[in-house]
Amino acid sequence: MKLFDTSVVIEHIKKGVFEKGAISVITLIEILRGVAPEKRARVKELLEKVYSVVDISNSVILKYCELYSQLRERGEVLSDADLLIAATAIAQSFTLVTKDKDFQRIADYGLKLELRT
Repeated sequence: MKLFDTSVVIEHIKKGVFEKGAISVITLIEILRGVAPEKRARVKELLEKVYSVVDISNSVILKYCELYSQLRERGEVLSDADLLIAATAIAQSFTLVTKDKDFQRIADYGLKLELRT
């Protein structure tokens, strides 16, 4: 299954064309915080109908901590939101679909990645 990153979901919304797959609860939050308050509930409902929303489970938390430690040892930094999204994809054995090249740094740690331009 595909897990869509925020960058791809924004593109889906703008084009009005959606693909079957999932999003992290983090992506849902990132999208909704940028939506006008009067539209937020409607957009949330639409996203929850279109995508399966994956919560932060214990396996995601543990994978996040593992990735964080490994990246820190290499002196690399990734935002907590992006790291949680990547951890979600890895923990669920999903392919992360994104436009963000920063995720390539995590490919060595088991992240299946589909990079779009």
